Amino acid sequence: MLFFQLTWESFRFAISALKANITRTILSLLGVTIGIFAIIAVFTLVDSLENNIKSSFSFLGTNVMRVDRFPFASGPQDYPWWKYFRRPPGTLAEYKFLQERLKSAEAVTISASSSTTVQAGSNAYQGMQLTGIEYTYQDVYDVPLEEGRYFLESEINASRNLAIVGRKIANTLYPNLPILGKEIKIKGIKFTVIGVFEEEGEGLFDAPSKDEACIIPYGSFNKMFYTGRNGIEPTIAAKGKEEDIGLVALENELTGLVRAKRGLKPTEEDNFALNKTEFIQNAIGSIFDVISIAGWVIGGFSILVGGFGIANIMFVSVRERTNIIGIQKSLGAKNYFILFQFLFEAVFLSLIGGITGILIVFGLSFIQLGSLELILSFKNIVLGLGVSSAIGVVSGIVPATLAARMDPVEAIRTT
Repeated sequence: MLFFQLTWESFRFAISALKANITRTILSLLGVTIGIFAIIAVFTLVDSLENNIKSSFSFLGTNVMRVDRFPFASGPQDYPWWKYFRRPPGTLAEYKFLQERLKSAEAVTISASSSTTVQAGSNAYQGMQLTGIEYTYQDVYDVPLEEGRYFLESEINASRNLAIVGRKIANTLYPNLPILGKEIKIKGIKFTVIGVFEEEGEGLFDAPSKDEACIIPYGSFNKMFYTGRNGIEPTIAAKGKEEDIGLVALENELTGLVRAKRGLKPTEEDNFALNKTEFIQNAIGSIFDVISIAGWVIGGFSILVGGFGIANIMFVSVRERTNIIGIQKSLGAKNYFILFQFLFEAVFLSLIGGITGILIVFGLSFIQLGSLELILSFKNIVLGLGVSSAIGVVSGIVPATLAARMDPVEAIRTT
């Protein structure tokens, strides 16, 4: 109980010392304020950019592996580029073959896309991303609906002329009117709208957005567009199981089945590429890891200067209060009582600077930067407070230790 009481008294002495020297306190915390601001600002910007970029590629799905002609990453240096173009595209027959035999996937689907114009009366929307899908599309990719419903399996199999459209398309074709149940025309063919995607908003890149997208049954898509070699290439995609770390099992089984379907001999090389959608996200994450290190370096110099400033002020404070320290020790004050006074003072100085830097970043997060939304995360707040506290302890421990070890008689004699 006595320990906590003395600790509280040390806390009060530290606060009083800071209040007694307001100008010195403000000047001391500037370095830490700038340092914490630099680090947290960089981390906040990096996190916000990374999240925005990754969300722009959300159309690729999560934990998904695609069967493509071209790899996302560059292939072997000695692999001729023209061989990629000679590879056959995926087919509906391959999709059905995989759907029947693939055991390492949650689901497998096929889809094909093309940019086209959609009309309704005198209104038209150009550049719509039209995608033909199978029923299992919803099991591989997210299909968030704001209104309406998804296709029935029987509707997909029968190639019914039904469509789910994005919010921008709905607002353009039927402004201020509900679009569910209404007719739209795609390449002169009538489709009935049964659903509307949730609004996504604009991203940093011109990545496909569901706001400008429309999905229809794969059979209906095939009636309007030629798919296959020299036409629109469909994409076969499989969603891996959660327990399949790195999609190793899925990759091995998928490789074997596609090779078997295409009749490749053991000595023949693969004529397809298996692309993990996480490759792009990991590549983005690696880039921002480097930027984060740069943020630590930039902010670290400012914090270092701030730490030296606090340490210098603490040495001055110890010298100014040497006489008081002697009186306190002669009256029975314990060493840790004196130690805590100066250590708390250093930590408070650093924390005030850190909190000020975090508040500045928080204020800047309200600035509109177009499609980029700055978000100060709880993780970065804790990081800022933790770094501030650590700098305060490191800067104040030596002056506080010197004060605690003073001889009371010599301290009282000091003028």
